[in-house]
Amino acid sequence: MSAELVVHRAGPQLSLQDRGRPGWITQGLSRGGAMDRLALAEGEALLGHGPQAALEMGGMGGLFEATHPVRIALTGAPMRASVDGAPVAWNASHALPAGARLDIGPVTAGAYGYLHVGGGFDGPELLGARSAHLTAGLGARIEAGARLPLRPDRATATGTNRKLRADDRFRGGTLRIVPSLQTGFFPEDQRDRLGSEGFTRDNRANRMGVKVVPDGAGYGVEGGLSVVSEVISPGDIQITGDGAPFVLLAECQTTGGYPRLATVIPADLPRIAQAPAGARLAFRFVTLDQALEAEAAHRRALGELPRRVEALIRDPADVPDLLGHKLVSGFSDGEHHDH
Repeated sequence: MSAELVVHRAGPQLSLQDRGRPGWITQGLSRGGAMDRLALAEGEALLGHGPQAALEMGGMGGLFEATHPVRIALTGAPMRASVDGAPVAWNASHALPAGARLDIGPVTAGAYGYLHVGGGFDGPELLGARSAHLTAGLGARIEAGARLPLRPDRATATGTNRKLRADDRFRGGTLRIVPSLQTGFFPEDQRDRLGSEGFTRDNRANRMGVKVVPDGAGYGVEGGLSVVSEVISPGDIQITGDGAPFVLLAECQTTGGYPRLATVIPADLPRIAQAPAGARLAFRFVTLDQALEAEAAHRRALGELPRRVEALIRDPADVPDLLGHKLVSGFSDGEHHDH
C-alpha cells in the first residue's frame, strides 16, 4: 500500500499548491500556485528534492497522520506545531513516524504556512500542475477526512532535523514597485504620495489579492472606472471605486478595467502575501534596472538555499523517546588501561 497523509482536522484554507500553471493567460487562466513561492523553495531545500507540491495552510493548519514513516518540512508563516504533543521547530525538517499525529495550529506571524513531505504529494495533474486554482474551479480545498497520496521519497540521504534561517517577511514592510502602463493616468501628487505615505493591510484578502488602506485620502483618476480592459498580472496595484489600492496576487484575473497605479516586483510578492491583517506597509518606486537587479539577486538567493541548510539541534526535553535513542557509542570508567 502506498503512503498517505490522513487529514483528521483541516483549517479553512487548506489546499495543495505548487508553482502553478504558467502559459495559460491567453486562455483566461492566471498562473495561480503558492502564495509564497519562497516557502516552496525553502521546503525543497530542507528535504533535498526538486520542485514539488506542498500543503498551503492559510491562517490555520490541521491535524495530520501518515500511514507510513515520512519526512516533513514546515516553512512559510510560523505556526504552532507538535508531533504527538512534543513541539517541533518551524522552518525545519522532521521525521514523522507512521501513526504519529502532527498537529499544526494557528499562525503566530504572517498568513500562509506550508507542509512539505519527502518525495511530494501525488495525485492527478490538471494543465500541468497539482495546484488547486480555487477561483477557476481547478481542484478544491482539502477537508477533514481526506487521504492524500504521497510519492516515493528518493532523497532520504538528506535526512531530517535540518533547519533554515527564516527570511523575515511576515510582518509587512516596504514593497518595491515599478510604474505600470497606467501610472501616468494618476495625478503627480498621488504618485508622489504612494511612495511616501504608509498603508495598513486590510482584513479583506484572499488568494486573488490584498486590500491596503492608505493613511491619507484615497487614490483615483478621472474616468478611472471606464479604463479599457487590459492584461494584468500578480503584483499589479489596482484602484477600485473606494480609492484603496488592491494588490493582485496568485489567483488574480487575467484582464481588468480598473486603473493600475503601479506594480510590486515579483521578488517582493511573498512579503505582501504574508502580511497579516493590520500589518504596516510602504511602497517605494525603483527603476527598471533596479527591479531587474533585485530579481537576479532573488534568484541567486533561491539557488543558494540548499547550501544554507544546517543541522537542527533539538532540546532533549522535546524528545519524548529520548531513552530509546543511541546517545553514545561506548563508555569509559575514567581509568587509563594499557592494552
